[in-house]
Amino acid sequence: ASDPAPRRSSSWENYLDTNYKPPQGVAGGTDEIMNYENLISTTTSLHDHLTWQLGLGGFNEEEQHILAVLISYVDEDGYVKTPLEEIAAEEEVSAEDLKEMLPFLQEFDPAGVGARDLKECLLIQARHIEEDTNDLVRLINEHIKDLEKKNYQGIAKAMNIPIEDVVEMCKIIYSMDPKPGRAYMPQDTQFVTPDVYVYKVGDEYMVALNEDGLPRLRISNLYKNILKGDQVTTSQDNAQNYIQDKLRSAVWLIKSIHQRQRTIYKVTESIVKHQHDFFEKGPGFIKPMILRDIANDIGMHESTVSRVTTNKYVHTPRGIFELKYFFNSGISMTDGDSLASESVKLKIKNLVGEEDPRNPLSDQKIVELLKKDGIQIARRTVAKYRDMLKILPSSKRKKLF
Repeated sequence: ASDPAPRRSSSWENYLDTNYKPPQGVAGGTDEIMNYENLISTTTSLHDHLTWQLGLGGFNEEEQHILAVLISYVDEDGYVKTPLEEIAAEEEVSAEDLKEMLPFLQEFDPAGVGARDLKECLLIQARHIEEDTNDLVRLINEHIKDLEKKNYQGIAKAMNIPIEDVVEMCKIIYSMDPKPGRAYMPQDTQFVTPDVYVYKVGDEYMVALNEDGLPRLRISNLYKNILKGDQVTTSQDNAQNYIQDKLRSAVWLIKSIHQRQRTIYKVTESIVKHQHDFFEKGPGFIKPMILRDIANDIGMHESTVSRVTTNKYVHTPRGIFELKYFFNSGISMTDGDSLASESVKLKIKNLVGEEDPRNPLSDQKIVELLKKDGIQIARRTVAKYRDMLKILPSSKRKKLF
């Protein structure tokens, strides 16, 4: 009798229907978590997304101003098509400053934003690829017309490389987004469910993930039975090899989803730790915090933290917030400390809300009032924050009666 077939790796058995259990730290199905009152509607524009990143980049005030000007000229496709010289003339800024700061805008998400034409958009996205991209960059730079015509043979001959390499590079280029801004095009209002919850239990804050919207992926027991057959023919063995390969892919997908959930959990825990005063006292006590603070705390890369906080929402005792809300730059104070930009915006909003409508506060007057509170801020920054709060200039807020 022939020996039984060798036992194959069975790490996938943890994900079978009968054995599957969610990993620790992942919320399980608490009845009180899913509530339609916890749903909020949201729309994030491309300009909002870029402005948020602007506040986290560690730029000085002048650099922020130049980048804000450039962002205002980004069209719905994500391009800056207006010539820099024309922007400089219209906005009374230096064309050299615009040229110097444009590459920083082009490092923002989504990849390809800030490009002036299709070629530059593709080149920016090529720079985000970790592999050696010298040939890819050369192809985009020198053979964009041949690429449009799918003249692979001509490209291969001109670059003196195998046509197979050209085809592979073209696949990468075709996977790029020629209009990166379209992902943020205004659409019908969508309702979002919080991805994570923060509860106060006694004096401590607890984090729980919301799995209601997460598909519960399992592997069918049918494949378990096929893989555990003792006597196999050659055709059955081929089928087993095929299934084993697909099972590895399935396990990788399931583990990746669990890893993402664990990362969201760790990031939220760290945010709660860093922003304890916000949770205890309210938005006026939010602290300056950047991606690097959380990344260093949990031992992950800033880009990872950025990905898991974009379009992810947390339900807290103080309301529902996008996770990226908690990341904001600091404004210097006279005592040497810094105050979060969100706190400054709240102070500006409160000052305007309490003003005399017949004699509204000018931006300069707001600067002076904030200075009395120890907040050092330029008039231009007040104007920027006022625009972000959708508050009209004082001349348009004045009421005669």
